[in-house]
Amino acid sequence: MSDDAVLLDIEDGTATVTLNKPDVRNALTGDIADGLVDALDGIEDTDARCVVIQGSGGAFCAGGDINKMLEGLQEDVPPHEKVESVMGTSEAVRAVYECPLPVVAKIDGAAFGAGANLAIACDTQVASASSRISFGFRQVGLTVDTGTSYFLPRIVGENKAKELVLTGEMLDAEAAGELGLFTKVYDDDEFEARAEEYVDTIATGPTVALKASKRLIRQGLESSLDQAMTNEAAAQGPVFATRDHEEGATAFMESRDPEFEGH
Repeated sequence: MSDDAVLLDIEDGTATVTLNKPDVRNALTGDIADGLVDALDGIEDTDARCVVIQGSGGAFCAGGDINKMLEGLQEDVPPHEKVESVMGTSEAVRAVYECPLPVVAKIDGAAFGAGANLAIACDTQVASASSRISFGFRQVGLTVDTGTSYFLPRIVGENKAKELVLTGEMLDAEAAGELGLFTKVYDDDEFEARAEEYVDTIATGPTVALKASKRLIRQGLESSLDQAMTNEAAAQGPVFATRDHEEGATAFMESRDPEFEGH
C-alpha cells in the first residue's frame, strides 16, 4: 500500500477514496484532510460516476487528530490557531458533502467524532455489522464541530441528536441503522460483496439524473413545496435530453433492464 495519506482509484465508474493512515485509525490529520479535498477536486471531470469513501486497517475514521491536540496543549498554541485547524478538517467534510456525484461511506470499523460526521456527510452509508459510530466530542472535553449541528439533527431529529452528543453514546451498527445513520448494514462475512453490489447499483445508474436528484433533495430541505417543484421541473429539462433517459424509457417499454452509460 502507498504511503500517501489518501489514495484515489477510479475503476468501472467508481472512484474509491481510501483514508490511509491505519496507525492513527485514519484520524483526520492535516494530510488526510488535505488529501480528501485534493482527491475530490475535479472528480466530476473524470470517468467516475460514484464515489466511495473508506478507511484502511480496520477503522473508518477515528475523528480529530488527538496527537495534534495534545501537542497544542503542551506547546501552548493559542486558541485561534487551533480553530484554524478545525476549519481545515471541516473543509474536508464539506468537500465530501458538496461532491456533485453520489457519495457512499463504506464503513468497516469505527467512525468517531469528526469521522462520524465524515460518514454522515456522504449520501448513503453501508456498514459492516461490527462497525460503530459515536459523536462523543465530550470524551475529549470539546464541543461538536465539523458539521455535527447541521448533519445530525437532520437525520435523527433534534432531541436524539442532543442525547447522542450529551452522552457520547457509542452506537453499534444495528442501532445506527435503526436511526438512519447507516443506510445499509451487512453481516461481516458478506460485507465486501454486498457493499460492492450496492455501490455498483449507483455507479451504473443514470448519472446525470442521479446527480440532479441528489441536488434537488438537498435544496428541498431548505425550500417551500412550490420552489421545490419549480426546481425539479427546471432540472428535468436537460435530463430529458440525455441518452440514459432514452435508454430507460425504451427499456421500460421493452420489459428489460436498462443499460445506462452515465450521459
